[in-house]
Amino acid sequence: MREVSQPATEAIRLVEVLRALADPVRLDLVLRLDRMGEDFCNAIGAEIDVHQTTLSHHYRVLREAGVTWTKVQGRSRLVRLRREDLDALFPGLLDSVLSAQRRTRDTATTSTVEAS
Repeated sequence: MREVSQPATEAIRLVEVLRALADPVRLDLVLRLDRMGEDFCNAIGAEIDVHQTTLSHHYRVLREAGVTWTKVQGRSRLVRLRREDLDALFPGLLDSVLSAQRRTRDTATTSTVEAS
């Protein structure tokens, strides 16, 4: 497997991580990666209603910000969160963001069910 260009741990910047996590589609991808661990891009994004080229853009933004680590395996890309790096650089950030997003999703789901 070969790796694609991505920042070294010491080059990861908070503002870039936050910018990457600010997009709802990317945040959804990060939630899925957190739950699934390492997986192929097409498996992670399979349930997201976004065109493949748009998904590729979102994966690139996450990788370049240092949120994910990507390896190329044949014609596929294997992606995982850089949780250890992010936790070392910004303790508690990823857990806080993901926890807040889960609460938001739970509230939205509850509201939708109650409205039905």
